[in-house]
Amino acid sequence: MAGIVLDEVTKVFDNGVVAVDHVSLEIEDGDFMVLVGPSGCGKSTILRIVAGLEEVTSGEVSIGGDLVTDIPAKERGISMVFQNYALFPHMSVAENIGFGLRLRRVSRAERAERVRRIATTLGLDGLLERKPSQLSGGQLQRVAMGRAMVRQPKAYLMDEPLSNLDAKLRVQMRAELASIHRRTKTTAIYVTHDQVEAMTLGDRVAVLHNGRLQQVDSPKRLYDQPANIFVAAFMGSPSMNLVHATIDGSRVVFGGHALPMPEHVRSQLHGDVVLGIRPSAFSESDDSGLPSMQVEVGLVEELGSEAHLRFNVQAPAVTSDEALAASSEAGDPLGPSLLLTDEGSTQFTAAVDSSTTATVGSRVNLVVDPREFHFFDPTTGSSLLAQPAIT
Repeated sequence: MAGIVLDEVTKVFDNGVVAVDHVSLEIEDGDFMVLVGPSGCGKSTILRIVAGLEEVTSGEVSIGGDLVTDIPAKERGISMVFQNYALFPHMSVAENIGFGLRLRRVSRAERAERVRRIATTLGLDGLLERKPSQLSGGQLQRVAMGRAMVRQPKAYLMDEPLSNLDAKLRVQMRAELASIHRRTKTTAIYVTHDQVEAMTLGDRVAVLHNGRLQQVDSPKRLYDQPANIFVAAFMGSPSMNLVHATIDGSRVVFGGHALPMPEHVRSQLHGDVVLGIRPSAFSESDDSGLPSMQVEVGLVEELGSEAHLRFNVQAPAVTSDEALAASSEAGDPLGPSLLLTDEGSTQFTAAVDSSTTATVGSRVNLVVDPREFHFFDPTTGSSLLAQPAIT
């Protein structure tokens, strides 16, 4: 096993596109690090750089304390698991798993023993003689994992390995991957665009946008203390409600609503802010003693375990993506002022109990907990309260 360190890594492609922009990231020995972000954010490029499949424009990469920036992929001692499995259709499961060992001229007896152990770990014991065409999606994914594991690498690199599976199987395989990592304790970097996958799998999660690292932290801290508007909007489902607001003494005012500020921040904040409220901060309880908002329901989404109420607030919306344009001044990765929607209104989501009687067009009283408010700078997009880890 080995830790992995990226030091000011930058990748600029021949067409001038900056795919990775001065990323520094330390992945500890045995850590399960998830790289998450929207398409084109640079996460797969980082994985390919670590693997040695992509050269850096500048910066350095170390694995296990050894500088590997200019070392070929085959000499880095890592294994990759790809989105498309990349199995040989004419080979059996056992032959696919042991293929890398055969290339390394490992003896037949040792190869068979290592394949057997890995197959037992992954629940593939009874499938070793089958061909890939005879396997389900989940079984194919386990074979791909087995081929990576049998080499006993320093680290695993996984590039969206579950994206081809259906939703139910993806949940099952997430649990299996987490279980495998707990047993093997091998360093892993896992790339995904799915923030739910990132939250459930990662010991730590690195959020990327436009090639830049936005925040690196535990899943819980990313959710509870986002460093900026992009992380706040990206992490969590449904997304955090974000709206332009004004601090007026002990209240935060937006769209005709005036809610009390959390006591512990009343003296810290003044003037214009971006207010963030997670959908889970709302409820329909009327005996909590918390402040409330009366709103007109525009849409009800029944999800079984809960219901999502959609409603409009007559205050300017926040476009989080535009808030993250690069700023060359002061090295801030967030940049110019947030753009407003033309309509001057913002759609909110409240996640409430499934027993709600709310209907489209009805007016409901939504209780909200001010202790769960988030506040961001409307110019830079940075959190005004949290001091989360960025590197």
